[in-house]
Amino acid sequence: MSQLSQALILIVQTLGSLYLLIVLLRFILQLVRADFYNPLSQFIVRATHPLLRPLRRVIPSIGGIDLSSLVLAIILQVLLMAAILMIAFGTIGNPLQLLVWAIIGVTGLFLNIFFYALIISVILSWVAPGSQNPGAQLVSQICEPALAPFRRLLPNLGGLDISPIFAFLALKLLDMLVINNLAMMTHMPNILRSLI
Repeated sequence: MSQLSQALILIVQTLGSLYLLIVLLRFILQLVRADFYNPLSQFIVRATHPLLRPLRRVIPSIGGIDLSSLVLAIILQVLLMAAILMIAFGTIGNPLQLLVWAIIGVTGLFLNIFFYALIISVILSWVAPGSQNPGAQLVSQICEPALAPFRRLLPNLGGLDISPIFAFLALKLLDMLVINNLAMMTHMPNILRSLI
C-alpha cells in the first residue's frame, strides 16, 4: 500500500470515526437519559440532527431507545469500513460481511465509550470531585448506569467506591472475549480492527 493510500485512510478513518463517535454518543445520551440541556448534549444534537431527521420518519423509537441513531451509527460504520477497504484493496468485498463487521465495530465502540468515560470519571473524582462542569456532569451521567449494578452488589466501604474497578474488568472482558473473538471469527481484516 502506498503512502498516499495510507494518508488517505488516516484522514477518512479520523474524520469518519469522529462523526461516528458523536452519533453513538447521541444514542448513549438518550439511553442513559442524560441532561438534554447540557451544552455538550446540545452540540451533539445539533451535529447529528441533519442526518437523523429523515431516519426518524422511518424508524421509530421503542421504549425510549432511539433506534434511528443506532441505525445511523451502523450505516456510518458500514460506509467508513467500505471506504477504507476500497482505498486499501480496491474492493469492498461481501456487503453482508461488511454489515456484520460494522455491527461488531459499533458494539466495540459502544463499550469503549463507557470504558473511557469511566477513566475520565475516576480521574475527575480525584482532581475535581463534585465538579459542576458540563463535561464532568455528562461523563457522570454516562457512567452511572454502568456502575449502578456493581454498587448494588458491593458492600459499602465507608466512602471508598471500588465499583469502577469491577466495571473496568467487565468491559474489558466483554471486549476481549466477545468483540475480539467475533472479529476473528468473521475474518475481519486487520486494517478494520483499528476501528473497534
